[in-house]
Amino acid sequence: MVLEVRAAAIYARISADHEGRALGVARQVEECRRETERRGWPVGEVYVDNDVSAYSGTRRPGYVAMFEDLKAGLRDAVVVWHQDRLTRTPRELEDFVDLFEAAGLRGYASVSGGEYDLGSGDGRFMARIQAAAARKESDDKSRRLRSKHAQLAEAGAVSGGGSRPYGYGPDRTTKVPDEATVIRGAAKRVLAGESLRSVCAELNERGIVSATGGAWTPSTLRRMLCSARIAGLREHHGEIVGKAVWPAIIDRRSHDRLVSLLTDPERQTSRPARRYVLAGLLRCGKCDTVLVSRPRPDGTRRYVCASGPGHGGCGGIAITADPLEAWIAEAVLVRLDSPRMAATMAGARTDDEAAADAQTELAAGQARMDELATMFAAGEITRREWLAARAPIETRVQRAKKRVARHSRAPVLDEYVGHAERLRAQWDGLKLTRQQAIIAAALAHAVIRPASPGRVAFDGRRVRPVWR
Repeated sequence: MVLEVRAAAIYARISADHEGRALGVARQVEECRRETERRGWPVGEVYVDNDVSAYSGTRRPGYVAMFEDLKAGLRDAVVVWHQDRLTRTPRELEDFVDLFEAAGLRGYASVSGGEYDLGSGDGRFMARIQAAAARKESDDKSRRLRSKHAQLAEAGAVSGGGSRPYGYGPDRTTKVPDEATVIRGAAKRVLAGESLRSVCAELNERGIVSATGGAWTPSTLRRMLCSARIAGLREHHGEIVGKAVWPAIIDRRSHDRLVSLLTDPERQTSRPARRYVLAGLLRCGKCDTVLVSRPRPDGTRRYVCASGPGHGGCGGIAITADPLEAWIAEAVLVRLDSPRMAATMAGARTDDEAAADAQTELAAGQARMDELATMFAAGEITRREWLAARAPIETRVQRAKKRVARHSRAPVLDEYVGHAERLRAQWDGLKLTRQQAIIAAALAHAVIRPASPGRVAFDGRRVRPVWR
């Protein structure tokens, strides 16, 4: 019996297939056209989904458009190269069967699988067998790919597609020197207290683009700096499983500090840029309350001891911001050339027992995690045993990371101690957050004493710096 079809739909789809078994959509369409000619079915439209999987649940625009046209009666038959091009899930096939019956479709045929009469029980039975077989094949392929990626991860090898990672070449293992320098510089600045937004702005001003050729954004920079890859580590499903085959750009300690800092839930990432470089660093000389920024009605910037609800200060101290900030900045520059600062910097890490203890605890926890991962990969322990042993160690590691991140702001000053003239020449051109980080690395806080009666001009004798 020859079916009378007014306008058939041709549907072609190909998903990413690294095993090379899928046919291109152009070839599928060509063979479907020959099938419609053989059957005498006019082609109403060709619907295509290229590089889209029918298994993953990803929305398929071509399929959706065809489905709607079939429902509206604009097409009354469907031709595909094989049924698994149309669907690879039994549930989706049932939707198509319901549509076939409701819309009164005339025909459904696949080039390599024959014709299916979805209006009969036998036809639906055969179509369902094909859908179940396609689902099993997809499940098996997915399992093989997961196993393959797990093995690559355990070996520290490269896997996956997508754009190349910043800092490495197209092969994903060769370090790009210029980009590696950018990464180390950005990491150092963020660890020193500079904001992601400020670092991105400076990179964009210099014309430095990301791996995709676009401008830097805080989210892009955060993702790169938190990546285990730049520390020469292999990550799989969010877990570090060992050392990678590619070289590290930053050391493990810097990576741990960056992750702890940038994933801290208490970190405010949407706050406006600071207009007051000494925010949080000034204390009232009368009541020891932290001064807040509060301009006069005419816009003159000031730091004041605020009284009233939510502040708790005495309200007895106020000082103009501009001359105070210039005075503090010059004091920091002078101190950077002092022997005392050099001595402080030389012993900043070795004398800090708390920082050393935190780093030791972190290293021990990470070594234990690596040992567990190796035992699990070798089949010496089960997944349940691995998870049970990992939980308490992971808690200790996270606690140690937070302690490490809190210690030592020294890196921001390393290049300037004994060379204050270098910083003085750059100071006015630095971002506000960079200036604040440098001052905070040298200055614990400054106490602001009451003004002398009748004195209006700025008086440096009111300021008592407390150095780190």
